[in-house]
Amino acid sequence: MRDLGDGEFAWVRLTDPAEDELIQLAAELSLHPLAVEDALHGRQRPKRERFGDVLAVALKPLLYVEEDTAVETGDIMIFMGPHSVLTVSHGTIDPCAEAARRLEADPQMLRIGTWAVLHAVLDVAVDAYSDAARRVRATLDRLEDEVFSTSRVDHTPAIYSLKREVREFRDAVQPLVPVLQGLLDGPGEAAVQSKIAPYLRDVADHVHRTNSEVRTLDELLDSVLGAQQARVGTWQNDDMRRISAWAAIFAIPTMVAGVYGMNFEHMPELGWTYGYPLAVGLMALASFALYRAFRHNGWL
Repeated sequence: MRDLGDGEFAWVRLTDPAEDELIQLAAELSLHPLAVEDALHGRQRPKRERFGDVLAVALKPLLYVEEDTAVETGDIMIFMGPHSVLTVSHGTIDPCAEAARRLEADPQMLRIGTWAVLHAVLDVAVDAYSDAARRVRATLDRLEDEVFSTSRVDHTPAIYSLKREVREFRDAVQPLVPVLQGLLDGPGEAAVQSKIAPYLRDVADHVHRTNSEVRTLDELLDSVLGAQQARVGTWQNDDMRRISAWAAIFAIPTMVAGVYGMNFEHMPELGWTYGYPLAVGLMALASFALYRAFRHNGWL
């Protein structure tokens, strides 16, 4: 760090570092103990803090896995000083490698200095947000088609599962909106960095757009869930009508058989030659009449 020349800066990338390793680097970069604690444990909400000359930014990169209908998130802390940048990543999702590749391919951006690293990491993470939102939308569209199809499959568990993932998505994106706005508007931040401000504004626009998309997805999931519950209620009503219709049909022969099964001594029909065929015919005719009526009314 001490051998850097004019216009040069150092970028140190750590993934799931050991405590002693991070403490040693923190002493080299003069990081605040609270900043070291945040970086060591991860699981921070997206935020922006200043510790003297060091700007600390936390964000949650994510990846949507369509096969599992799951949003996987990571944690990354970015510590940006005047001539050095330290990124500490937790988890398997790390945008720093792609950010480094982009910077290596764009020497013009590298001349901006440490702000270029911050922008590159944010840009890669936000691009992943946009891609994840597109994939979640595709999954939701398929789920919506299945809910309104003719099949009688209850998709409530799948809807709840996707809704839980969208909430995790929202927790990663929504807090990042004021963070980027603070970078653009805060004193001593990008407001005085005329070269990097347009790039950060572009990232902020993408975050705003993705945040709106995630809110829309959450609202659509509520609507789809309501539609699914309404369809389940309709199915249950249809089942109850069918059961009631068949119960009414079988009630006729049950009633007739019950009357002739009372075994009273003075029942003239019991001694009549055509009594049995009449009783069976009456049961069949009445049951058939009810069946036709229920079919006509859509109960069967």
